[in-house]
Parts: sequence; structure tokens; C-alpha cells
Amino acid sequence: MKKIFHLLSSIILIAVLSASCKKSFLDRPPIDQLTTGNFYNNDDEVLAATTALYNIVWFDYNDKAFLAFGEARGGNLQSNDRTPYIQFAVSATDQSTLLPGYKSFYKIISQSNLIMQNVYNSKGNISEAVRNEALGECHFMRGLAYYYLVSNWGAVPIIYDNLAQLNDSVHRNTIESVWQFIIRDFQYAVKYLPYQAAGQGRITKWSAEGMLAKMYLTLAGYGRTEGNRNQTYLDSAKILAGDVIHNSGMTLFPSYYGLFVSANNNSAHNNPESLFSLEWMPFSQPWGVNNSFQAYVAFEPKLTETGDGWGAAQGVSADVVRYYMAHPEDSLRRKATCMFDGDYYPDLETDNGGLHYTVTSISNIKKYVIGSPKDNNGNGAFMAAYINTYMLRLAEVYLIYAEAILGNNASTSDPEALKYFNAVRQRAGLSPKSVITFDDIFQEKRAETIMEGEAWYDILRWYYFAPQKAMAYVANQDRGSYTIQYISGTSNPRQYNVTYSPAHYSFDASTVYLPYPEQELINAPSLNDPPVPFDFSKLPNY
Repeated sequence: MKKIFHLLSSIILIAVLSASCKKSFLDRPPIDQLTTGNFYNNDDEVLAATTALYNIVWFDYNDKAFLAFGEARGGNLQSNDRTPYIQFAVSATDQSTLLPGYKSFYKIISQSNLIMQNVYNSKGNISEAVRNEALGECHFMRGLAYYYLVSNWGAVPIIYDNLAQLNDSVHRNTIESVWQFIIRDFQYAVKYLPYQAAGQGRITKWSAEGMLAKMYLTLAGYGRTEGNRNQTYLDSAKILAGDVIHNSGMTLFPSYYGLFVSANNNSAHNNPESLFSLEWMPFSQPWGVNNSFQAYVAFEPKLTETGDGWGAAQGVSADVVRYYMAHPEDSLRRKATCMFDGDYYPDLETDNGGLHYTVTSISNIKKYVIGSPKDNNGNGAFMAAYINTYMLRLAEVYLIYAEAILGNNASTSDPEALKYFNAVRQRAGLSPKSVITFDDIFQEKRAETIMEGEAWYDILRWYYFAPQKAMAYVANQDRGSYTIQYISGTSNPRQYNVTYSPAHYSFDASTVYLPYPEQELINAPSLNDPPVPFDFSKLPNY
């Protein structure tokens, strides 16, 4: 617990910095804080400042946007309060999810810029190793925030210096410019982050290489066509992912279910599959260090015993249920992801002998639902489940590697691609494949990461080079309601009566990106102007 409270003290510091940053469109910090050249006096103060980049600045993304942007739009979520995202009918006036999500990313960018400037200008006794690590962390976090921005809004403003740009008109930069900025940030992180984590849960060179591989894989398709993705970027993704796989020492966690158990994935104990996770505290003061995800998706208050658990109407989509009905062999991942009528979870409601799930009107979410403090050695509180949020797992790097090897080919039987693709399947209890296609990898990634906020971003990656296929895939998804009931006595595999009420929604070029929040357009009307290329000569030398 000492590590936790040391972490908390640094987070309180950054929370104070953030408190007065709510008026401008990107939460720029006040000028007096920006101009403090000797803000950090030693290594501990620098590390304390960057610690806050691992949770509090990400809170508004994790709170609601995580599900809405990634899972609802991606076709994995059924929900009574994410309907506009499921139906591609999001309003610019949405202040519960759209606005906080958008501002969250600029909060991350703003704080990263602030810390970078203070580290660079600090007159204190800071070691070169810690200086490089802190700058690497900031570039990593800023690059990832821009990845989410460009994936959800397309052309967005590039803010690289809070003070220098304080009085500038806000203009969107082109998608090409934003992607170039993202690549540069992650390249910097790869160069300067350490091979070994400086502390529990901190990112490393391997984290940055894995993320940069993901960025290259996505960018390889931008503006291209099927079979003609950028080979240089595909090769870069392959090299980077391969380096992580072969040289990092990271390993797949033996149990898929165990990945989403608090004891194996919390801020005091990260597992060897986690390349980057949001590191949440088992309490909620100051507000924002806490993981509120379970509060919204746990299907009943009895499950959490902390006064939340409002997720009775939150579950996986009919399309996900159809996948599991067609693939009963994928039962290990299914039970860790969502609950089916008749399921038994001995690790939940432990004081009552475990949870016997009997809901038939929906399949509620299990992933990241860890139960009450009693189920977790006393850890947890109201809207504060003690479990990290994965942002990059080694399993995803395995699939990035396989897809990069596949490249522009229709299929591959390359031994390396098959080895790591099948390693993901083997853990899930599935049989290996001897030949794989893009569709195989796409489906495997979806099944592996349902409810991890990834679905939409994989669809967009596909849309970049095969828009008609990506749109057809979404149009064919069943986003309607359903009922599901276990057929008593069946086993190996268990069987269910499922009744579907199909509903289909599609997106096109006009709805592939989210609308800009109305409040931001009022504050900065220039966001309506056509995007312009970014002038990279303006970037500081850190």
C-alpha cells in the first residue's frame, strides 16, 4: 500500500493543476504554471508528475467514452443509454459522453505538454535517465491521445505547446498531419523510454514499440486500396512487433479469464502480458484516480455492494451473441467477456457462495466486472473497482505481427505469423489454423478484445483501405435486442434458446467520424474551417 499512497500524493498534485483548466477548449493550464522553469527539483518530483498520466487525465475517456466510442460504434454493445453511438446518430449537443471524451484527450495532451516543458526547462538536479524517461512518457501519452482523436474526429487541432499557442486561433490540422505527429511522438518514445520499467505499471521501450507497430499497421492503409497498403509501414509494424515478441521477455498470461481478475491486473501488480494499462486506485479521492467502469456495467447493485452497479441494461450486442452461438468452442473467452443464463461465477458474490446468473433478457458484461470489495481482499469503493484498464496487451501485438506479415497478400501460411496467431487461439482453447487471411485475423482480434474498447478502431483501420467492405461489415451487424435462455441439462457445449429482434445500422463517409461537440464549436468557431497542414518546423526540440 505504500506504493499506492506515494502514487496518490503525486496525483493530488496534478489534480490541483487541472482544477482551473475547464474554460478553454483544451483545458490549457494557467500561464503562471506554464512558466515555472524550476518546477521539478529532483528525480522523484519528475516521476511523481508523470504518474498522473496513467490515470486521472484518462478518467473521462474511461468513464463513458471507452464504451461508446469503441464498443457501441464497433457493434459489440447493447445499451439503453448509448443508442446514438450504436445507430451512428450522435448529436453535437451530447454533453454526457461526446464532450467529456473529446476534452479528455486534450487534457492528456495539455498535461503532457506541460510536463515536457517543465522537465526540459527545469534547473533542478534531475538525472538524464529520468529526464529521458519522463519526456518519453509524455510523447507516448500525447501520441496515443492524438490516435484516439484522429480515429474519432479525423482532422483535429495539433496542440504542441500550451503557452506558445495560448493566443492562437484554433484550427484543425489535416489527417495526414495528425498521423505524422503521432508517428513522431511514438518514435521519440521508442528512442528514450527505458527497456525496464522504472516502477510498477510504467511504460517501457517495449510499450512504445508495440504502440508504434499498431500505428504503422493502421497508417499503412490510409488513402490506399485493398492489396495496396503501404509496404514500408507494414514492414515497420512487423519489425517493431517482432522485436517486442522476441526480445521483451513479455509473455501471454496463462489464463484468459485471469487477465480480468483484480489480483492479476491492478496498480500494485501488473501481469507480464500488459504493455500499457491505465493504473487505477481502489478509492476515489481525488476524483479521477478511480476506475468507474464497473459501476456502469455491473448488472445489479448486489454485485458491487458499493452503491453502484447500474448496468442491468448494459450487455453485449446481438451480433456478439450470434458469434458465440456460431462458435461454441470459444467458451473460455465468452465466459470471461459476458454472462449467459445459467453461468456460475465462484469469484463473484463470494459471501453468498458465488454468483448464479439467471438473466435472460440480455447477456450482461463480465469483462472488468470484479465484484465487491469482499471479493477483492477489501479493495474497492463506490465507482472505484480495483482493476487496471488494458490499453495494449501482448496478445494484440501477436495479432499485429501476424497481420503485418500477411501484409498485402490474400492469405499466408508463414510459420511466424501462424505461431503467434495460433498462440492467441491456443490460450482460448481453440484449434490452430494452417492458413490465415485478413478476415481470420480481424475476427480473432474482435473475439480477443470484446469490451476492451478496440472494436471501432479496427473497423476504421479496415475502412482506411477497404471502405466498402468495412461499411458492409457494419451494415450486416445485428444491433437489435434479443433474449437468451439456457437449455437445462445441455453441456459440452451448453445450448441456448435465443430469440433475436434484428436491427441494422450503417455508417458512411458523413458519419464515420463523430461530430465536434457544440460547446467546442462555440468556443472556437475556427474549428469549422477547412483543415490545414501542420508546420512541423515549429516543434520544440524536446
